[in-house]
Amino acid sequence: MELHDYIPFQNEFNKAYHGITSNATHTSEKPVFDELRVRRYGKPLAVISAFILDKIYHWIGWFAISEKAAPGGMTTIRAEVSSVLLFGMKINVTFGLFEEKDSSGFLITTVHAKAETQIESRGDLGESRRVIRMMLGAMDFNFNKHQISEEDYHYRSLDSKSSTEEMLQMFNDKPIPQKAKPESVAKATPIEFKKRPLVQTIQIKHSVKREEALPSGITSESNQEQSVAESVPGTESSFSETKPSKQKITIVTTQKNPLKIV
Repeated sequence: MELHDYIPFQNEFNKAYHGITSNATHTSEKPVFDELRVRRYGKPLAVISAFILDKIYHWIGWFAISEKAAPGGMTTIRAEVSSVLLFGMKINVTFGLFEEKDSSGFLITTVHAKAETQIESRGDLGESRRVIRMMLGAMDFNFNKHQISEEDYHYRSLDSKSSTEEMLQMFNDKPIPQKAKPESVAKATPIEFKKRPLVQTIQIKHSVKREEALPSGITSESNQEQSVAESVPGTESSFSETKPSKQKITIVTTQKNPLKIV
């Protein structure tokens, strides 16, 4: 026993670490957690297979996909599990069953399992591990008296090392078929509306002669002054030199009265 084995809650810490860093789990001969150990039972393959299928059909959220015999004598059972913790995400689980005879002629069925969560993140909060543990725990409870330990298997098997490697190779060569993930929708690029530069419009008006705009009988102030200067001699210099303090008012009438300037 090593020193780190005395750390309290070490198993829980390891489960939490694997739950946030991995979304796939499989059984092995020397697993990180004992619940993921490869199972062996002293029962025919047909009995173990029927038990697994019966649980898949009756458990809520489990759906059987296929059952077929693989080359080499292994039978694979594929199922799909809906995870409640992951809001209905699917977990693909595969069970591999291999039947062999021991030195005495009795049948031994070896059970492998692997599961993978259809999630894009690195961790699945341990859901793939719990799916495998759920099925293997049910088999341990039902075939408790027929379960074969690792030491007993090495003693009874004719060639335990080669048979184990052969089973692992056959099981690992058939990965779980994954559904094509939908292509990530490209993020919509924001549309920028370019503001048009402000254009100052200048209205061009045609020049209109001021005299033409005035009604008949009324002349402009300059014309009036010119007329007054012509009519009154010597006033040109006086007008230019002196500026009246009062406002100048010019009245033009059609009568022949003399022009009055106030």
